[in-house]
Amino acid sequence: MVKNTLTVGTNVDTTHNPDQGDPQVGAKTDKAAERAFPLELVRNIGIIAHIDAGKTTTTERILYYTGRTYKIGEVHDGTAVMDWMDQERERGITITAAATTCYWNGHRINIIDTPGHVDFTAEVERSLRVLDGGVVVFDGVSGVEAQSETVWRQADKYSVPRICFINKMDRVGADFEHSIATIKERLQAKPLAIQLPLGSESDFRGVIDLIDEKVWTFTDSAEDAPVIGPVPESDKARVAEARHNMIELLAEGDDRLMEAYLDGKELSVSDIRAAIRRATLARHLVPVLCGSAFRNKGIQLLLDAVVDYLPSPGDMLPISAINPKSGERVLREARDDAPFSALAFKVVSDPFMGRLVYFRVYSGKMKVGDQVLNTTRERKERIGRLFLMHANRREEIAEVDTGAIAATVGLKNTFTGDTLCDASAPVVLEAIRFPEPVISVAVEPKTKVDQDKLGEALSKLADEDPTFKVHFDPETGETLVSGMGELHLDVLIERMLREFKVGAKVGRPQVAYRETITAPVKSEGRFIRQFGGRGQYGHVWLELEPGEPGSGFEFADKVKAGAVPKEYIPAVEAGAREALESGAVAGYPVVDVKVTVYDGSYHEVDSSEIAFKMAGSLGVKNGLKRANPILLEPIMSIEVVTPEESVGDIIGDLNSRRGQIEGIETRGGSTVVHARVPLAETFGYATTIRSLSQGRATYTMEFERYREVSAELAKGISARTKGT
Repeated sequence: MVKNTLTVGTNVDTTHNPDQGDPQVGAKTDKAAERAFPLELVRNIGIIAHIDAGKTTTTERILYYTGRTYKIGEVHDGTAVMDWMDQERERGITITAAATTCYWNGHRINIIDTPGHVDFTAEVERSLRVLDGGVVVFDGVSGVEAQSETVWRQADKYSVPRICFINKMDRVGADFEHSIATIKERLQAKPLAIQLPLGSESDFRGVIDLIDEKVWTFTDSAEDAPVIGPVPESDKARVAEARHNMIELLAEGDDRLMEAYLDGKELSVSDIRAAIRRATLARHLVPVLCGSAFRNKGIQLLLDAVVDYLPSPGDMLPISAINPKSGERVLREARDDAPFSALAFKVVSDPFMGRLVYFRVYSGKMKVGDQVLNTTRERKERIGRLFLMHANRREEIAEVDTGAIAATVGLKNTFTGDTLCDASAPVVLEAIRFPEPVISVAVEPKTKVDQDKLGEALSKLADEDPTFKVHFDPETGETLVSGMGELHLDVLIERMLREFKVGAKVGRPQVAYRETITAPVKSEGRFIRQFGGRGQYGHVWLELEPGEPGSGFEFADKVKAGAVPKEYIPAVEAGAREALESGAVAGYPVVDVKVTVYDGSYHEVDSSEIAFKMAGSLGVKNGLKRANPILLEPIMSIEVVTPEESVGDIIGDLNSRRGQIEGIETRGGSTVVHARVPLAETFGYATTIRSLSQGRATYTMEFERYREVSAELAKGISARTKGT
């Protein structure tokens, strides 16, 4: 078996295998062994890509070649280690981000394998928030696809350095140059090809390393060692040209390399690698490699690139945080001797262990039994057992240090996005922001026994997934659950039925409409009650203004001369928030509104927080009716990949769904149609597209924005909602 003995350097003994012995918990890791990895030898990376680009297959090969697993798991066989959920194995897709740790060439690599389907974009979002580097996998035939652009934008948002892996180079139609061109055009990135494919399509045999001008030839068997040799005569001209282009591109943004290049000095392999690392960490360039994960080609070189070019936690800028006592911004450097700070980024209900909280340590160290402060919720927590995760398996450890990605049990009051830190040096790290759900279904328990179980199951699922919302509608008596798409809700409801054994009836999908206002208004909120003794008195004047799209709810206090005491202002805000949960058009939540309290009055005896909360609520409700409210619907960006002969039918169907065709292009022998379609018109689209194309077309869809609904449609939606 050929594993991590192929590259130069001291390799780590990976004989400890948590898969042996207890199927759930491995042996305790010795503290000294953990500290055998200085910070500069740690890599925290994510494998991210469009659905079906080969992320999980790539991760499975990484685990095999690093000695983490002794047998390669396959997605299509349902044996992938990282796709451990039953539904992932049945559907052949990644649903939840899975973490693992492996070792390569003297380095510890913490990996998170993320989903590719847009319905599970929250998993990618929270993973990228805590990672230092990313490996972006592309399909060698399609290049950059719709979800590739989404994950790239997410990585840009968190300033994550990344490398690219052009996968599936053995497929018919695979084109390395085309894939690089799509990275330039669609992602506006600067790709740096550091490899060339050796052969193409079914003749793809290996890769040519442009840095040291060596050829790596592979067989399809993972057991066989690659053969490393010189560049063949037939390829020398194109290799020389590609290497020259690589060095020129590197030198453009690197003064050290430019000076040597202009002086005509011979550049060493170490000089070039150092320059590539500098450019990658600065996010000026993105190294591009190629291979075929399924055919076991190119994975060792990808691992070398992770170690050589992606950052350690110490390479990243100090994490910025807020001191909750003073409100000042502070920095936490990635050092073991700094005060402890960590971000909880994932909560999982484990059937064996209970509630597992995943966290990333940004500074300091923490041991089992330590007490930490959750500054987000102002609660102290005691650390129970600590684990390094390997998908759904756990390796128990005694301590975590800076840069670690680990999990713990026993934190009852810690949720996704919360900060854990040393109580003597409190900080609040930036939380993770998630998109709002766009689709809902009603769920109803089948029996009285199921009623209690339903509440518990929904609570646990909402605890795990911040994009899964549960809402009880008092008017209809229905429990509504909301998510990011039909697949998202299908998976979660199936989990509820399988894992929590809840018998439930599920309604048809409903669109999560929103409302907003289009005109500023001034409104009075007056709540006065007299009960014979002490009464209730709250009185405010509010100004309601339309906000920027996506701004949500803003509140401002402009009360002068103490017309409303400061202690009642938070109650006014709470009342305003409550009133915005139900709009004036059809009762949907109101978004993108700024509420300003600018005047009012109070009574020294009768005024109270509840009175001002009611006054704030009444003021907003009165104002909404006069602020020209409108109904908004979610608009989806859709990309359909179809054979040319079905293009006309596909476009005709999209037009019939109130779709707007944005563009048509040819990609790898297929036609790609880009369009925007209201979510309400997309239910059942998977069945329609199959029938229109004889099952040959595929599509991806993601939420883009909310848009105003026409008056006629809004009237119909309002009537249906109110049951008239």
